[in-house]
Amino acid sequence: MRTDRREFLKAAAVTGAVSMVHAAGCATVRGAGAGGSMMGFRAPPLDEVRIGFIGLGHRGPGGVRRLCRIPRVRIVAVCDVFEDRAAKAAADIVAAGHPAPAIYAGSEQVFRGLCEREDVNLVYACTPWHWHAPMALHAMACGKHVCTEVPMAMTVEDCWRLVRAAERSRLHCMMLENCCYGEDELFALCLARRGILGDLVHGDCGYIHELRAGLLDGTYYKNYPLEYHRLHCGNSYPTHGLGPICQILGINRGDRMSRLVSLESGEFGLTPYIRAKFGENDPRGKVAYAAGDMNTTIVRTERGRTIMIQYARHLPRPYSRLNLISGTKGTLASFPLRVALEPKAHDWMPEKDLAGLKAQHTHPLWAKIGEIARANGGHGGMDYIMEYRLVHCLLNGLPLDQDVYDGAAWSSLVELTERSVRNDGASVSIPDFTGGAWRTAPPLGIVGV
Repeated sequence: MRTDRREFLKAAAVTGAVSMVHAAGCATVRGAGAGGSMMGFRAPPLDEVRIGFIGLGHRGPGGVRRLCRIPRVRIVAVCDVFEDRAAKAAADIVAAGHPAPAIYAGSEQVFRGLCEREDVNLVYACTPWHWHAPMALHAMACGKHVCTEVPMAMTVEDCWRLVRAAERSRLHCMMLENCCYGEDELFALCLARRGILGDLVHGDCGYIHELRAGLLDGTYYKNYPLEYHRLHCGNSYPTHGLGPICQILGINRGDRMSRLVSLESGEFGLTPYIRAKFGENDPRGKVAYAAGDMNTTIVRTERGRTIMIQYARHLPRPYSRLNLISGTKGTLASFPLRVALEPKAHDWMPEKDLAGLKAQHTHPLWAKIGEIARANGGHGGMDYIMEYRLVHCLLNGLPLDQDVYDGAAWSSLVELTERSVRNDGASVSIPDFTGGAWRTAPPLGIVGV
């Protein structure tokens, strides 16, 4: 399963290039859209969400099972490089009471046929990082709405390609940032929108997750995360913590991220772990990894707010996304959930008072379908709520909570943090993917279903 640097870079480059060429062919067949901003975009309502699902490894099977339980959803085709994975997903769909889907399997390019099916109106890509952008581009060129796992793209150039493709095709392109639908994150959004925290000033966020064993167990396709860490530094997984904080702060809707600086520790945790677990002669313990153990990035916004983002996969620390939002009247932090409000903000609120505050400001999505979501799984239910809300918007012709500009802005930090780290923490400008539309766009409200 090991991949050398030349093979990895060649695969990524060829995938992107071939996808764009083939996408251009599909675009010629269906005709280009009129173009224009996708801010607040409403597509015509769908009578049924008919999904072509790509990628049935780590995250895919759970997504298939959850989507089968959402009304007016049908998975009409499944796709994976490995035929047994696709066949298992098809069996799960039939077991859930749905018609058997078409199966696409056997090669890295077979997803193209799925995207070109006339009965698919949403492509769901749950694949390795460097495949997200090529698959999304091809899906939109073939006239399909598309959603991808995180990050949406690994380069700034691909972020721009996705933005331009969505604007040209007039199709939704959404990054599946499930943490935006976490119970604490949506509770924080309610407090912010109702003025409980005052004027918002700063957010802390991150993805701190000890994953050394998972990086080395051979279950990732071609060991792509480990290979990426060998070649790249910076924050390769910024969106889990960043997405919710950006929505709370109204990033791309009243404010935007303008500059960042990023610094990184050395790599002290991964190589010794490999050698201790697999022996001194294991080849994975003899290479130099570009990725350090802890990346810390500071973002400044156009309105003068700040965001701190941390990323750590190689350290023995309890899981945390930090999820702190601080305003002029109070602060909320998660892991564990705490709130401090004026005039007693020097201490965290007692648990009894916090329970009362949360009951008063529980987000409507969790109040209405929280128990159903927990029963259907997916990180405590937030995956199900994300997918249920996505389907609701597509069926009713509503703007999506996360649009292509959000996915591009949040994902652009993959490359931009690496630029800063490699230049000794130099300040790096963050593109305005909205083309200035952020100035007048209203922030995401307290939505429901």
